[in-house]
Amino acid sequence: MNTATDSCTLTGRATTAIREVLAGGPRGPRSMLLFAGPAVIASIAYMDPGNFATNIQAGAGFGYSLLWVVLAANLVAMLFQGLSAKLGIVTGRNLAELCREQFSRPAVYAMWVVSEVAAMATDLAEFLGGAIALALLCNLPLIAGMAITAVVTYAILLFEKNGFRPMEIAIGALVAVIGLCYLVEMFIAPVAWSEVARHALIPSMPGGGALILSAGIVGATVMPHAIYLHSGLTQNRVVGGDARERRLLVRFSNLEVIIALSVAGLVNMAMVVMASAAFHGSHSDIAEIGTAYRTLTPLLGAGAASLFLVSLLCSGVSSSVVGTMAGQMIMQGFVGFRIPVWLRRLVTMLPAFVVVALGVNATQALIVSQVVLSFALPVPMIALVCFTRRRDIMGEFANGRFTDIAAIAATGVVLVLNAVLLLQTLGIALPGLSSA
Repeated sequence: MNTATDSCTLTGRATTAIREVLAGGPRGPRSMLLFAGPAVIASIAYMDPGNFATNIQAGAGFGYSLLWVVLAANLVAMLFQGLSAKLGIVTGRNLAELCREQFSRPAVYAMWVVSEVAAMATDLAEFLGGAIALALLCNLPLIAGMAITAVVTYAILLFEKNGFRPMEIAIGALVAVIGLCYLVEMFIAPVAWSEVARHALIPSMPGGGALILSAGIVGATVMPHAIYLHSGLTQNRVVGGDARERRLLVRFSNLEVIIALSVAGLVNMAMVVMASAAFHGSHSDIAEIGTAYRTLTPLLGAGAASLFLVSLLCSGVSSSVVGTMAGQMIMQGFVGFRIPVWLRRLVTMLPAFVVVALGVNATQALIVSQVVLSFALPVPMIALVCFTRRRDIMGEFANGRFTDIAAIAATGVVLVLNAVLLLQTLGIALPGLSSA
């Protein structure tokens, strides 16, 4: 990203101010805002349209019972995004670049292809989600919603030419709109707050179907492109001159990850709460975004339904922008070159247009995209854990024993749940697990 320090630019002023804090300048809430940005951008991956669909199913089908799963998944996300950010700060390289340095050429090319396919699969879900929201909100044909969404996402991507700060502010604003929409929804929906608190803290699993859905929640939480992207966002944003400065940067980064991912987690929990309050019991079979919108109108009013679509639109647009950024970073890191952003945007949009043009069910396309992500997820997760635990790469910043154990255990759990989700999606029955 652009690291110019011209004091006339927004990015330049932010960089100068960050340097002053690192040099021993005053610290406080305002100085914390200077370091905010990378985790905010990465957090949008945890509020994308795929999360909307999964959380609606969880709330409608099982009420508040799976809130604890959302909370646990968010804690795993915090761990991996924190490790990714630390990798970029300490090494000055992103995860894809380190993979290119550490692995054989055939392995690197294989990882690149898998990661590119994952980025395109992610963008399919995100782009379709934004287009569906715009089409429903403005009563447009889906293809028209896709065209408008494409123009808007490309326009936001152009902010990156002016440095890292304008893009961070743009994505942060969209995240704020999503959060505000769901905050208002909580006042509209008839929420049983005592049940929310109980199920958020006390695990329960009301049947095999809930376990399969839990696998979907956890499996869709740790996103391959977000792991790659976060290390790239921190690698050159502000370079620590020595171990003390890098330690301070890591400390600020960890705090931002906790705050940004906490907001993302609360939004996801709010999705489940809203779906439970509105649909559980009388409309427990709701699984599609369009059906949820049309059902919300008579249940909670047109205002609540419109807020739902506005939040989905902001989610689709912002996550599609972030997905394109991640795709650029993945290509440059693995194979050392990049393509113009308009071409990247065009290539990642084509699958969505093909899906709609062929008349493929949009929801089915989203399911297929999640299957692709299940195949791709092990690549960045395992690589990140391996690199961050190595002292020859991380030095004194290598993972401590507790972090190492937590990361390895979380990787194992997420991969097992992804395998369960994948097998169920492919129709392979597992003993004792009914998808009913």
